[in-house]
Amino acid sequence: MLDLFAQAASSSTAVAPTEILKGLGAVGAGIGYGAAAIGPGIGIGIVVGNAITAMARQPESAGVARTTMFLGIAFTEALALIGFVVFILLKYT
Repeated sequence: MLDLFAQAASSSTAVAPTEILKGLGAVGAGIGYGAAAIGPGIGIGIVVGNAITAMARQPESAGVARTTMFLGIAFTEALALIGFVVFILLKYT
C-alpha cells in the first residue's frame, strides 16, 4: 500500500495532499467501523449460543428464551449501529 502512495507521489500527475488525506480518512473510517463491528458480532454469537443452550435444556421455556434472545440481539446490534454513525460523523466533520 505504501508503494502505491510512493508511485502516486513520484508520478508526473501528482495527487494533491488533500486528496490523499481524504482517501486515508476513508480508509481509517472503514477500519474503525470494522473494529467497532467485532464486539457486537461476538456479543450476538454469545447471546444466540446461550439461548440455544437454554432451549435445549428446557424446551418448555423456548418461547421466553427466544424472546429474550431477540431483545439481546437488538441491543447488541444497536452498538454496531452506534459505531457506524460515530465513524461516519468523524469522517465527514
